[in-house]
Amino acid sequence: MSEEVEKAKSHIEELRQAINFHNYRYYVLDSPAISDADYDALMRELRRLEEAYPQFITPDSPTQRVGAAPLEEFGTVEHPRPLLSLSNAFEYSELEAWHRRATNLLESAYFDMVCELKIDGLAVALTYENGRLVRGATRGDGSRGEDVTRNLRTIRSIPLAVPKEAPPLFEVRGEVYLSKGAFQKINEERERDGLALYVNPRNTAAGSVRQLDPKMTASRPLDIFIYSLGYAEGKPMPNTHWETMELLKSLGFKINPQNSLCRNLQEVEDYQRVWLEKKEALEYETDGVVVKINSLDFQDRLGYVGREPRWAVAYKWPAHQAVTRLVDIGINVGRTGSMNPYAILEPVFVGGVTIKMATLHNEEDIRRKDIRIGDWVIVQRAGEVIPQVVSPVAARRTGAERPFVVPDRCPQCGTSVVRPEGEVMARCPNSSCPAQVFELLKHFTSKGAMDIEGAGPAFCQAVLEAGLIRDAADIFSLTKEKLLTLERMGEKSAQNILQAIEGSKSRPLANVIFALGIRHVGYETAMLLANQFQGIEPLAKATLEELTAVPTIGPKVAESVLIYFRQQDNLRVIHKLREAGVRLEAEAPVRREALPLSGKTFIVTGTLDSMSRSQAESKIKALGGIVGSSVTRKTDYLVVGRDPGSKLAKARELGTQLLDEQALLKLLDSEVVL
Repeated sequence: MSEEVEKAKSHIEELRQAINFHNYRYYVLDSPAISDADYDALMRELRRLEEAYPQFITPDSPTQRVGAAPLEEFGTVEHPRPLLSLSNAFEYSELEAWHRRATNLLESAYFDMVCELKIDGLAVALTYENGRLVRGATRGDGSRGEDVTRNLRTIRSIPLAVPKEAPPLFEVRGEVYLSKGAFQKINEERERDGLALYVNPRNTAAGSVRQLDPKMTASRPLDIFIYSLGYAEGKPMPNTHWETMELLKSLGFKINPQNSLCRNLQEVEDYQRVWLEKKEALEYETDGVVVKINSLDFQDRLGYVGREPRWAVAYKWPAHQAVTRLVDIGINVGRTGSMNPYAILEPVFVGGVTIKMATLHNEEDIRRKDIRIGDWVIVQRAGEVIPQVVSPVAARRTGAERPFVVPDRCPQCGTSVVRPEGEVMARCPNSSCPAQVFELLKHFTSKGAMDIEGAGPAFCQAVLEAGLIRDAADIFSLTKEKLLTLERMGEKSAQNILQAIEGSKSRPLANVIFALGIRHVGYETAMLLANQFQGIEPLAKATLEELTAVPTIGPKVAESVLIYFRQQDNLRVIHKLREAGVRLEAEAPVRREALPLSGKTFIVTGTLDSMSRSQAESKIKALGGIVGSSVTRKTDYLVVGRDPGSKLAKARELGTQLLDEQALLKLLDSEVVL
């Protein structure tokens, strides 16, 4: 593997770690550490690198998913159809590029589009069955959300019942928000009561929906705009998004009256320009315009790429900018010892949020921009959230400003800093550095690694500060008695975490290798190593020649693996994992192509008598089948239950093979290869 490819791979891993942390702060804690703009910049950079190096895309990449895990306090809801996110366009040229890609894929020079204001709130899914609201859930990670039905029932603009003309089973999706006036009133009341003020309407709305006591939610004047139909069964539905929204409006759902049907890209640009000028007069916060291709057939044909639909894009408002003083440049120490600089700013209000810190890329980037400590700097929030230092205001310099220099010693442990040849980042070489231990523990417990639910950053910090563990493997030595010594740790929370820790012992070998935090070893490389060596012991004993013989693994990664297993501290961690019962050997690999339904695409529609639709889909996937959401020319089989709706007509039109419930059961039971 070339040095350029290795560098890209390392950068991809660093970006994923940063994005996962900010996902947690934004979606789980409702307390973002950076603005939407910087977050969008991180995602765009990661997406660009993954497009350039698709061999490094992994299932746990932030680009393959939305958001973060649900909170523990609420029940979990499996979304029958994923709630996906949108790609972003910040300039007209990017909007044109999106339109051009869609045109080429559709082989069509014309399609109309629907423009909708992008409400800055909390995305939810509402399910109605036989005319009644039966479930309300947050987006969560896109596949699973939090069950907040009781809270959403308190929002008066959400109908609890719909007319009999509605489909017998359907889901709508919308954005819960708090008006500017209501937000101001709440803060005025809090100020009178001597309480801390809320930062912005979006976080306040999200926090209100996610209260354990519905009375607290009911006390907040929350509202909602419905922006799409998730799915519907039992009745034919319109063929366009615009007509679908009109139907939902007739059923009593609140649809934004500013939605507009546009015939071409110029009309989209005109819509964006008008509302950019008028957005401050709106009673709710927005962060751009959502542009959707109107034809649902075109949407089906375009499908999705990663976590995003190809048929929609978020056309974001331009960045907000302000000028403030750069007080200092701090250093965060990463899990591999990287010295990551960040800007400490005089607080400045930018686009509705007070900015105190901004991420800086690296020492080289600081030099390129000639940013100095004490400078007046331009700070911006592109996409309405994440802050970044754009440039210094050189004309305001007094001569007292100081160039930034990476410290000679680690600010956390005092160890002398090293700068490996050919690398941009300076590093702390002390693997026992408290900052590195914390970052490694966060990585070890994270999704894609050991995936220990409930063991997030706050938990990791607490157990380290309390001296309950000294390295990642010590997490398996925790007991209920030890956990209960932590502040704000109750019996139930302790039990849940211990169950999650116990469950993590059976994670696949690739997850364990990835969790170890070996430098340059991402999830894909961990899978390659697991498949090649089938166990930690053979991997630990592998020679440089054996490691480089693994496809796509070069000398740099191989040397990093060798160094890891030569260190006694790391070998002690492996020993502890083995003693704790963590699985350190690979399961016998199952060739997906050998599964009976491999390569076949199924759609399930209507109501089944013997199982739920999600159970049927899970069984199909377990046998190698692919489950889709819409009938297209690529669909092999449509499984038809009672009241199948419009999918049946579409399948007949395309000549798709139909299976009734008995035929499906026979197929699943016999496991006959198709």
